[in-house]
Amino acid sequence: MSQSVGATASAQAFEVLGAVMAKKQQNQEAQMATLLVESAMQTSAAVQSPSPVGNLGMNINIKV
Repeated sequence: MSQSVGATASAQAFEVLGAVMAKKQQNQEAQMATLLVESAMQTSAAVQSPSPVGNLGMNINIKV
């Protein structure tokens, strides 16, 4: 069974369209992942523990 030239060209065009759409989706997913990582880094930088006030608990006596 042979397909006509038009049907073959149409099938190839749909394959190319599918590949282009898949590539665009991968790029969007990569961009979203990058934004997620960047926002997580900003959040962790903002939630750092405060430095201790005074010297309470700074000295630890160890006896062996």
